[in-house]
Amino acid sequence: MSLLGLMLISPVTLAADAGAVAPQYKWLTFIVFGAIIALTMFVTYRAAKETHSATDFYAAGRSVSGMQNGWAIAGDYLSAASFLGIAGLISLYGYDGFMYSVGWLVAYIAVLLIIAEPCRNIGKYTLGDILAFRNNPKAAKIIAAISTVTVSTFYLTAQMVGGGVLVKTLIGIDYEISVIVVGALMLTYVVFGGMKATTWVQIIKAILLVTASILLVIFTWGQYGFSFPGFLQAAVDNQDIQNQVAKLVGDAATNMTPAELGQRFLEPGLYLKNPIDQISLGLALVLGTAGMPHILMRFFTVPTAQDARKSVIWAMAIIGGFYVLTLFLGLGAAMNVTAAKIASFDPGGNMAAPLLAQYIGGGADSMLGNLFLAFVAAVAFATIVAVVAGLVLASASAMSHDLYVGVFRGEQASSKEQITAARVATVIVGALAIYVGIAAKGQNVAHLVALAFAVAASSNLPAVFLTLYWKKTNTWGVVAGMIAGAGSAILLVLLSPNMTYPLAKVTEAKKILDGEPAKEAIVAAPAQGGFICELFASADCKKAVKAAPATPAKLGAREQLTAAENALTALADETAKAAKAREITSLKATVSKAEADLKKFAGQTTSMMGLEKPWFQLRNPGLISVPLGFLVTMLFSLITRDRRAEELWDELYVRQNTGINAEAAYFH
Repeated sequence: MSLLGLMLISPVTLAADAGAVAPQYKWLTFIVFGAIIALTMFVTYRAAKETHSATDFYAAGRSVSGMQNGWAIAGDYLSAASFLGIAGLISLYGYDGFMYSVGWLVAYIAVLLIIAEPCRNIGKYTLGDILAFRNNPKAAKIIAAISTVTVSTFYLTAQMVGGGVLVKTLIGIDYEISVIVVGALMLTYVVFGGMKATTWVQIIKAILLVTASILLVIFTWGQYGFSFPGFLQAAVDNQDIQNQVAKLVGDAATNMTPAELGQRFLEPGLYLKNPIDQISLGLALVLGTAGMPHILMRFFTVPTAQDARKSVIWAMAIIGGFYVLTLFLGLGAAMNVTAAKIASFDPGGNMAAPLLAQYIGGGADSMLGNLFLAFVAAVAFATIVAVVAGLVLASASAMSHDLYVGVFRGEQASSKEQITAARVATVIVGALAIYVGIAAKGQNVAHLVALAFAVAASSNLPAVFLTLYWKKTNTWGVVAGMIAGAGSAILLVLLSPNMTYPLAKVTEAKKILDGEPAKEAIVAAPAQGGFICELFASADCKKAVKAAPATPAKLGAREQLTAAENALTALADETAKAAKAREITSLKATVSKAEADLKKFAGQTTSMMGLEKPWFQLRNPGLISVPLGFLVTMLFSLITRDRRAEELWDELYVRQNTGINAEAAYFH
C-alpha cells in the first residue's frame, strides 16, 4: 500500500464524537489555545507594520536569515500529518509507520542538491518566476499558477477539514465554526502580515512542536532509563503490542510466541505490503516535496543563495530530529495508551500523541494530564493553521503575482497595486478554503494529501528540474509536461483504490458484523465458564480451551462484543478487566463504523467515476505519472523550437550557479 499511508496520516479522520478532554478541564484547553493564538496575533501585528512593498509581502523583504528560514521551512513542512499521523501509524503498525519519517526526511536531500540555490538565484517570488526565466513568460506563469492552485487546493482542503475536526473533537465547538476559526486566523496572518507574519508564525509553531515532542519523549523514554535497547525490548515484551500484532497478522499468530509477536512489531510488512506501491510512494514523498509551491517560495525570503543552502541544512536537522522523536512517540503510545484505545478515538491513529500526553500527565481524570493534552492539542492546531497560511499565501501569490501582475498587467503594476492584488487574492483563496472545508464535512478527503504530492512530483518537479538543467527544454515542453504529469496523476488516483467503492464497503462491513471464515473462534463449553477465546488470544487461553469440549464458530463483531461484555463481568483481576474494557471500546467502534457504512452505502454500486472496483491497482500514481511528466516535457521540447529558451540558457546556467545579478532575474 502507498497512498493509504498518506490517507491515514492526514488529520481528516479524527472521531468527531470523541471528547478527549475531560469536561471539567475544558477551560484549560481554551486558555492554552488562547495563549498561542494571542502570541501569533502579536507577531502578525508587528509584521503588518513592516510590510510596505511587494517584496515584503511575498518574500518578507528577503530579510530572513538561513537559520530562521530553516525553522520556518520546518514549520511549513511539519504538518499535522507529521505530528499526529506518523506517531499514530507507528502506534498501530510499528516499523512501517516510521518509514514515512525516513521518506520525508530524504526528500530534503533532493531539495538541497537540485532546487534551493538555483531557484533562489533565478526566481523572484513564485514557481511561475522560475519557469518564466527562459520560457515564454505568460505561458509559463499561466500553467504554473494553475498547477500551484491545484496542488495547494488538494492539500489545503485536507488541512481545513482536519483543523475543523480537531477543534471540534478537543474543545467541542461545532465543526462549521471550527473551520471558520481556522480560516479567520489564517486570513489574518496572510492578509495583514504577508510572508513576514507567516514566516514567524511558522517559526513559533515549529519551536512549540519540537518542544512538545521533546517533553513527551523525555517522560516516555525516561520510564526505561533512557536506554534505547531497553525501550525497544519493553515494546517487544508489551502484551498490548503483542495483541495488536496478532490481530494484524491473522492466522499466522497461532504459530508465533508472544516474544515473536512483539518482535514482529519492529519489523516491516505489517502495513506496507506491496513493494511496487512502496516504490511509487517513495517517488511521491521524495520528489513531491521538491515541487511543492509553498516550499519553493521559502527560498525567495533569504538574502543570498548561501542562506538558501543554510536554510535547507537547518531544516533537515530540525525535521530529521523531529522524525526520530516520532519513533518514541508512536511506540510509547502503543505501550502506554494501547492501539485499541487509540483506534477507538480514531481508526487512523491520529490521537496517539495527544492521548500519550494525557497519560503521561496522570490520565484522563487528572488536571495535569488534561493540561498536557491541551498543550499538545493546541500545538497540533497551530501546526494546521501555519501550514494553511503557507498554502494560501502560495495560491494567492500565483493568482496575484503570476496571473494579475505578470499576465494581465505585463509586469507594469506599482508596488501598492501588487500588494492590493495579493490581499484581494488572499481573501478569495481563504474564503474558498473555508467554503470547501465546510462543504467537505464528513467526507473522506484524505486522498487529496497524496494527490497533492503526486501532482507536485509529476508536474512541477519535471518542469523546474529540466528548465534548470537541460538546455533543450522550452515552453512547449514545460506546458505539455505539466499538463500530462498533473492530468495523469489526478486521473490515476480517481481510478485507484483510494476512491470509495460502495460494493467493497458493504461487503467489508458485512464480514465485520457477521463474521468471516478467516477469523474462526472457539466457543468453550458452558462448564468452562462460557468464555470465548478468539483465534488471536494468548497461548494460555488456547490451552484452557483445548482442555474442554469446544465447538467451532464464526463470530462477527457483534457476537465478539457480546462475548467480551459477558467475559468482563466474570473477571476479577483489575489488569485483565482493564484490558477487556479496552477491547470492548475498540469493538464498539468497529461495530458502529460497520453499521454506519451499511446504511451510508445502501443501494450504491459504483464509485464517483462509475466503477465497481479500481481500474488502476496502485494507490500511488507516482510510478506512472512522474516518468510520464519527464518524458512528455522532453519529447515536446525536442520536437518544437523556442528561440527565447535557447538564447537565455547561457545566462540561466551562469546565474543559477553563481548568483550573479540574481535580483534582476524577474526583468526577463
